[in-house]
Amino acid sequence: MAPAPQTITVDLAKRSYDIHIGSQLLPQLGQYIAPVMKAGSKRIAVITDENVYAHHATTLQSALNGYDVHMIIRPSGEAQKSMAVLEEVLNALFTAGLERSDMILAFGGGVIGDLAGLAASLYKRGAPFIQIPTTLLAQVDSSVGGKTAINNHFGKNLVGAFYQPKMVIADTDVLSTLPKREIKAGYAEIVKYGFLGHRQFFTQLDVGLGAQVLALNPEALTQAIAISCQTKARIVAADERESGQRALLNLGHTFGHAFEREAGYDGDLLHGEAVSAGMDMAFQYSAQQGLCARSDAAKVTQHLTKLAMPIIADMKPFLKTPKTLLSHMRQDKKNEAGLITLILARSIGDSFVQKNTPEADILAFLESMKDTYYG
Repeated sequence: MAPAPQTITVDLAKRSYDIHIGSQLLPQLGQYIAPVMKAGSKRIAVITDENVYAHHATTLQSALNGYDVHMIIRPSGEAQKSMAVLEEVLNALFTAGLERSDMILAFGGGVIGDLAGLAASLYKRGAPFIQIPTTLLAQVDSSVGGKTAINNHFGKNLVGAFYQPKMVIADTDVLSTLPKREIKAGYAEIVKYGFLGHRQFFTQLDVGLGAQVLALNPEALTQAIAISCQTKARIVAADERESGQRALLNLGHTFGHAFEREAGYDGDLLHGEAVSAGMDMAFQYSAQQGLCARSDAAKVTQHLTKLAMPIIADMKPFLKTPKTLLSHMRQDKKNEAGLITLILARSIGDSFVQKNTPEADILAFLESMKDTYYG
């Protein structure tokens, strides 16, 4: 028997919305979205990619029977998060004749969610949209919280807006079509919540829940996704626009984004893979600076290794050029007054924001990583 669906509310006053998590939600999509559609509106634009469309188009179209649906189907991959593609998507919305009160559905992984969300925020100064994330990473992270963005030459997610969806619908059944590598990429964002502020959750993951999530056990998935979304919802409600504690959600991301930038966003390195290794980096750096116990940093590495998740050693090709990595880190959105901000750890379950991190300390750490793996 499938586990009962769970609903998490992101409490943002007039912009509050629900996250629905569970099995067999996609076939019921029409029932879920009806309450947030404007009265009398039947027009919907669905922004998706070719892979998701191939797997789930029949179910989606059946669920939206009775609506006037316009499909905007993009190729898959990080390259879609560009200014040129954003313009193409906006042009497609105008061609479809969408009114500002009509609904946009972001039906895909994090790339589609970011692209569609940003397009919705810009279309006629803001059209409503719903997130229907189809990857584990998107279900626990990028679909929740209202961050929408595209990439540019200078780095990842540097052109964007805070724009909250009307609803998030996370159907765990759609995850069965994903490659194992994508599931692992999503798990990085799940265990992140344990690392940054929920040690009990990390312990649950470490003693077996994590392995069950990777095996796509329905009960484990629903539980882990719900805890992750609940944790993120609480942080977002307290700091919607990342002026304070929301930055904690970027644990591992400053190092991870530098790896992604060096990899060139060509699909060889997935976002979750970079974050996994980035969290390993953040704990190792914290230990090197005397901020957290080396035993905790070792436990992070051990957990990731046990589940065959990427760690620092897997980033060896990028560790050869410390100064290049540092230059990528200078482009991070959290930085202030030209100084680097890092999310570091006092222990597993206790992370904090360190502003004005001395570049000399970061470079020394990156040099030590190069020495470790290159001698």
